[in-house]
Amino acid sequence: MTDLNTLESDVLAQVAGATDLQALDAVRVAAVGKTGSISGLLKTLGAMSPEERKTQGAAINALRDKVANAIAEKKAGLEAAELDARLASETLDLSLPAPYRRKGSVHPTMQTMDEMIAIFAEMGFAVAEGPDIEDDFHNFTALNFPPKHPAREMHDTFFFNTKENGERMLLRTHTSPVQVRTMVSQKPPIRIIAPGRTYRVDNDATHTPVFHQVEGLVIDKGIHMGHLKWTLETFLARFFETDAVTTQFRPHHFPFTEPSAEMDVQCDRSGGEIKIGQGTSWLEILGCGMVHPNVLRACGIDPDEYQGFAFGMGVDRLGMLKYGMPDLRDMWSSDVRWLAHYGFSAFAAPNPASGLS
Repeated sequence: MTDLNTLESDVLAQVAGATDLQALDAVRVAAVGKTGSISGLLKTLGAMSPEERKTQGAAINALRDKVANAIAEKKAGLEAAELDARLASETLDLSLPAPYRRKGSVHPTMQTMDEMIAIFAEMGFAVAEGPDIEDDFHNFTALNFPPKHPAREMHDTFFFNTKENGERMLLRTHTSPVQVRTMVSQKPPIRIIAPGRTYRVDNDATHTPVFHQVEGLVIDKGIHMGHLKWTLETFLARFFETDAVTTQFRPHHFPFTEPSAEMDVQCDRSGGEIKIGQGTSWLEILGCGMVHPNVLRACGIDPDEYQGFAFGMGVDRLGMLKYGMPDLRDMWSSDVRWLAHYGFSAFAAPNPASGLS
């Protein structure tokens, strides 16, 4: 039988000599762990006589408790000393100026809109704005929407309560009312873009109830589809910062343009990414067309003398394509981590001289 007094002296000396928590834990394992010296003594009790087991068992358990208490007391002392050392070393001089921390970023939607405005400004377009709350005339009637058009229904448009005179105001479903207001208030030639927030009853990974558009309008004598095609292809090449932009126009229908078209851009969809300017796939990217003569007449412009083209594209969607954001709804999540990842520096405003992005 091991001399319990000698074992006690040795273990307590090791506990007292431990200089850090790691060394103390090693002593604990060697003494009272599953294969420790004191634990090993407890395993020998089964081979003893009842009288020996009673005497030796009490002595071994008393030794184990004494060692455990010594370890606990030593651990508390080491933890207190470690905390004091950390408090002494991790001081902060409050008289020093605070380190610079970036507190905010430009939202990708605003960055994308600024890039688009910079490109069109370089092409000679002025920026026009209008109210978010519109009436039926500017949002639908002047744009050649028939009285029973589906877009006028509640499932597509956010309407306000009906006024006493029967008029219903609404949240604009596009920025085309800005084009109408411009044509009513200005004489041709007109060359404007209308960036702004728009509203529709829609919500999924690529649509949100609130989104941003940039629409363009050119009214002058002798305007034709060739001018529209050049304008849009030049914009896409500048926006995606590549000369390898291939587009196609598909016939479509919009009430406010005739002929109307949807414009697709050639892209590569392999690898879970969309790469503009390469590949053999096509991606619909905007709608466009020649301004319908009825729209010109509604705005007081003679369609026999002036012609024009118009186009519209989603700012949020173009930002997703250019900067690789998978879900449109994340733009409205108010998650500062998302903004820290996708946000832009406020000191890097897009311009033709130093670059867009």
